[in-house]
Amino acid sequence: MTDSSTSEIVGRQENVTRILDAAERLFRHFGYSKTTVADIAKELGMSTANIYRFFASKVEIHQAICTRILDGSYQLALQTAELPLSASERLRRYALDQHRLTVETMMDEEKVHEMVIVAIERDWHVIDKHIDRLNEVLARVIADGIKAGEFTEQDAGVASKCFGASIVTLCHPQLVVQCLSKENRARPEELVDFAIKALKA
Repeated sequence: MTDSSTSEIVGRQENVTRILDAAERLFRHFGYSKTTVADIAKELGMSTANIYRFFASKVEIHQAICTRILDGSYQLALQTAELPLSASERLRRYALDQHRLTVETMMDEEKVHEMVIVAIERDWHVIDKHIDRLNEVLARVIADGIKAGEFTEQDAGVASKCFGASIVTLCHPQLVVQCLSKENRARPEELVDFAIKALKA
């Protein structure tokens, strides 16, 4: 690869990053629905046409930002999975950390919450990819638990999907909103303990 080609790739990535940073600032401040591509261009002091050189649409920009936001959740899951703790404790921390992250995003950054909700409602591939990656992390932890004798012999891949589905009310933004104010719902700790016991049954 020539120096000029390398420089062109770096320059393109820098522009992509600048556009995403500006778009995320505006989405966080005004909300996704109220921000236009023209607003993003104005924020950067460039033409709308120049934005379209890097992203085909506002939807594509949104997808890229959601990927960055969800990556924070994934990195947190990875850190928890690598802790020198029992598989049960790692699963407990994983679930409660994901719940805490969802609540903090919802309560403290409502515009970020809106971005994720839009992605979920449109069933974008970024959400499916995120779920697949989390299931892979859970499967590794559950496999550790099976090997150590904490959990009964079972398919770790299937178990990871079932565990994730059983705690969905702790991590799905819309369900978290509905459950936070309901007194007839299981507390997060109770739900997590129940899901872990199922792996041991």
